[in-house]
Amino acid sequence: MEPAVESARAQLRIIHDGYRETVRGMDKAGLNWRPGAETNSAAALVIHVAASEAAILNAIKGNDAGPRDMAAEFHATAESDTELLARLDEMDARFDQIGPSITAADLAAPRQRPNGTQTGLYWLIHAVGHGREHLGHIQLTKQLYAARADM
Repeated sequence: MEPAVESARAQLRIIHDGYRETVRGMDKAGLNWRPGAETNSAAALVIHVAASEAAILNAIKGNDAGPRDMAAEFHATAESDTELLARLDEMDARFDQIGPSITAADLAAPRQRPNGTQTGLYWLIHAVGHGREHLGHIQLTKQLYAARADM
């Protein structure tokens, strides 16, 4: 596996484990709670990041994954933590399947996505940053949900 891909994979595993630690044990109400208008629930963010990572991996390989409905991602809900934990396992399995096939040429090639054209390496780094950003959002959302009873 390309060293940059191995590094990204290691970081994404850490991030996915952070998601697991955060959502494990949350009830349906907590998973789907939104702290305010124009904010997102923990469930919606996991679903969004899963869709984003899949699209990025496909783009790096030069494959068109088809259109995404990001509005639906941000309004998605989950019935339980096990649903989201399974989604995280699918994310890891997808990377384990596609990651070894990502070549230096894939990383150097310009890849078009809805928000611009950049190299495959750019999008791989973007996936790590995006995942970490939303992990922080989910952790804060969980804290706010727990604290609302104390207010």
